This record gives sequence, structure tokens and C-alpha cells, in this order.
Amino acid sequence: MTDTSSLSQLGRQVEAPQKPEEAVLEKVPNGNQGTDYVVRFTAPEFTSLCPMTGQPDFAHIVIDYIPDAHLVESKSLKLFLHSFRNHGAFHEDCSVYIAKRLVELLEPKWLRIGAYWYPRGGIPIDVFWQTGEAPQGVWLPEQGVATYRGRG
Repeated sequence: MTDTSSLSQLGRQVEAPQKPEEAVLEKVPNGNQGTDYVVRFTAPEFTSLCPMTGQPDFAHIVIDYIPDAHLVESKSLKLFLHSFRNHGAFHEDCSVYIAKRLVELLEPKWLRIGAYWYPRGGIPIDVFWQTGEAPQGVWLPEQGVATYRGRG
């Protein structure tokens, strides 16, 4: 069984954080440490605000990582991602900030983020970042998110 005694949000009613900086990301021990495998989180309805207009921006975000000693606790990740709903930042800032917070928390063997932003003003902005080359021998499927085609 996974020890959840150090978690402050799982199984409890908690208020959604209003800012990403206030969000508490939590981790649990990786029960399969020593085995390389990929964990994928998909947030198909991510929302933040344009820092200039205050209008909502939408993205489909895919996070892949190869854990080392810890896994991110999924409820804390959901609350963290939700905290961007009223947060004004450019697409690039949101995307890279999410990845860097996870790297800081987990110290994974490898992590990448693909943030597929829907266009505002007709220009989609997709943001991709990773910590380095993925380890050899790990099955790493494509993220499978098609680039925006409009009414194609």
C-alpha cells in the first residue's frame, strides 16, 4: 500500500487555489522505483487568462514523465492546473512553469510537456519543453494531438 499520511488534500475537501504559486503539489513514493516507465497526464480543457486582455485562453496539455523516487499525486495536480483559470500569463509562461514545478517537486528521470493552445487572433501557439533526451528502451508514445487546422 502507498503511504498517503503526508498528503494534505487527497480524501479531503479543499478550496481550489486562486493562483498557481499558491497551489500545493504533492508527491507519493514510487512503488516501482528502479523500473523505467512513462506516466502521462492529459488536460484537454486547460484554461488560463491572457495577461493583456483578461480573456480566456484554452489548451490541450499533455505531460509525460519517467518517475524516479516519486509520483505526483493526481488530485494535487488537478488543483494546480485549475489554479490557472484566473491567472494571467502568456502561453509559453504557463506551459514551462507547469513543467518546471513538476521537475522541482519530483526530480524525475525525464519529463516533457506539450501544450497545444487554441488560436486567438488566428495564430495557434504550441509550446514544447523537455528536460533532455528520453532514456533508451522506454516506450514513449507520440502525444497524438493534431496541430490546429481551423475549419480545414
